[in-house]
Amino acid sequence: MDWPHSVSPEELLQKARVAQQAAYVPYSAFPVGAALLTEGGDVITGCNVENASYGLALCAERNALTTAVARGEKKFAAIAVVGRSGEACLPCGACRQFMAEFNPALLVVLEEGPEPLIYHLDLDLLPHPFALRSEELTND
Repeated sequence: MDWPHSVSPEELLQKARVAQQAAYVPYSAFPVGAALLTEGGDVITGCNVENASYGLALCAERNALTTAVARGEKKFAAIAVVGRSGEACLPCGACRQFMAEFNPALLVVLEEGPEPLIYHLDLDLLPHPFALRSEELTND
């Protein structure tokens, strides 16, 4: 796959690794980091934050997305997600739906072995997202 962005998949994964170090995971001991690439080339990171009331935990991907939106960003090109070193850390269903709200065709970068894995959200991970109407899923 040709990578059409100024920040490489490897750089995006590295930024996710840095974000992972800030994770708050006293219950699962499973830190996750995410690095979200905006269409403008900025990278916004997030980490998972757990809570004693498990349903209140926040995944790294949604943390990065909500931070980006709070900064006025709503157009995203790619997101890298890291968990255990060298193992693909696929986003959960809630995160996939959350990402599709902003860009159904988002590129999702994972690591597994020496080369990054790159998935298309709409083709590979969430081909039929929930929407009130399909035309409402735009990148506006």
